[in-house]
Amino acid sequence: MQRVRGWSVAVCLAVSGCAMAVAPPAAQGEAKESAATAVPGVVLPDTEALRVHDPVGRDYPIWVALPADYAAHPEKRYPVLYVTDALYSFPLVRSVRNLVGQQGVNIEDFILVGLPPQEGLTSKQSRSRDYTPSNPVRTPAGYYSDDVTYGGAAHYRDFVAAQVLPMIDARYRADPARRVFAGHSYGALFGAYVLTTQPDMFSTYILSSPSLWFDQRLLPRMQDAAVIPAQPTRVLLSVGGYETVKEGARYSTGNDMLRQAADFTAQLQRSGRKLQVENIVIDGEDHLTVYPRVITRALLQVLPGEGPYTGG
Repeated sequence: MQRVRGWSVAVCLAVSGCAMAVAPPAAQGEAKESAATAVPGVVLPDTEALRVHDPVGRDYPIWVALPADYAAHPEKRYPVLYVTDALYSFPLVRSVRNLVGQQGVNIEDFILVGLPPQEGLTSKQSRSRDYTPSNPVRTPAGYYSDDVTYGGAAHYRDFVAAQVLPMIDARYRADPARRVFAGHSYGALFGAYVLTTQPDMFSTYILSSPSLWFDQRLLPRMQDAAVIPAQPTRVLLSVGGYETVKEGARYSTGNDMLRQAADFTAQLQRSGRKLQVENIVIDGEDHLTVYPRVITRALLQVLPGEGPYTGG
């Protein structure tokens, strides 16, 4: 498998950085007996890391994880799942595909494409700009930061459409008619924006806890002028049961995302567009814990395997 030098995908990945358990320093005598050698990271099998240039002067890594049977079936084309916030989601979704999927039995094998932050920016800097549709008014009690830029979703959408999707279709045996989008929080807000403005980029949208509150609920307000998709489009919205405003450590402190998702679902269902929309509330989960369950359930639903299902 060809790899782009310098972009090996490491297991130690998280949205906020890399956390590793570090053993205490060994005594001088113990160090001589140790055969271990520190290495930069662990390369995930069947993965490839690419670099794509944005004409405005930005460079983005793009991560690809192929199914285990990809080389053995040269005649086969695969659905492609694109995931935002790839520092977190790429290793997670790859593991769900490989373990829960059981090589196509429970979940159909698919090509996984991760969308990490722009080179040289932190995850917060890149996602705040690329996943949001506008520059909101910063309020002291709001959810916005003064050290980031907002409002780059239109440009990032066009970059993905013009640079990333064609590259994946040309480089791999992808099925362009079966592109699936998955995102969480700001990543799901970006997915909702693409669904509203260029819905035919993907045939299915998995939107986990979308930040529909952003900029005074701009996305819900855009629905009257939403673009009508040319193809039937599936939308799965999910939120955790704790994502509402109540007393308690796991509940939201300001935004009733449970209610916002329900209202947005109703908007989409009565819009007259070719949308198949579902909204699922996952009990026992909050904004930080819900995504692993969302993506597992969604993949079983939208990309069912050849079966019969096996629980291991």
